[in-house]
Amino acid sequence: MADRSALINQVRGLLGEYGIVFGQGPGQVRRGVVVLLEQEDPRLSGVARELLEDLRAQLSELDERIKHYDRRVREACNEDGRSVKVAGLPGIGPLTATALVAAVNDGKQFQNGRQMAANLGLTPRVHSSGGKQRLLGITKRGNIYLRTLLIHGARTVLRYAEGKTDRLSRWALAVQARRGTNVASVALANKLARIAWALLARERTYQAHWSSTARKAVAN
Repeated sequence: MADRSALINQVRGLLGEYGIVFGQGPGQVRRGVVVLLEQEDPRLSGVARELLEDLRAQLSELDERIKHYDRRVREACNEDGRSVKVAGLPGIGPLTATALVAAVNDGKQFQNGRQMAANLGLTPRVHSSGGKQRLLGITKRGNIYLRTLLIHGARTVLRYAEGKTDRLSRWALAVQARRGTNVASVALANKLARIAWALLARERTYQAHWSSTARKAVAN
């Protein structure tokens, strides 16, 4: 996917030299390139058209490779009961679920969900001075890739949380209102990691409208 993003930026750079600018998003570039080549836009030289054709072919090849590996990730997720459970969490799909299971297995090496979240660098650093404690930014230790996936997933949950009635969405929106989107995203990623630990280590199933008793158990 990083290669595809770089290739799309290369296409934008090439066309920008000819005064051709597309809107944001990969889809805009794909559609725009097709139109340019089909209509034989006079702004493009013969060499530029040939290069653009080559870049489009490379982009199509990368799209197919990404689709192939997306299918493989979904298949791997569906074949593992632990991954299926974790993928049931909001903001966590097959990619994050399989990455989490690959990294922590059943999570039983951690005593509780907080320990697993701390291992992923999702807990705040604490500074003590004069008998007072002050919470700083997250430690950012552990698996950077997995932490990034969890935070991106949390951002997606926040984006679509408005109007939802489940406890997790309402809690996340409340944090967002008090502390802003960035802090809320990390806090939600922390909570998702803790819930994932409960699903794996205690062999539970996620319930969006869980009881207060279950919520206390997850927090521990």
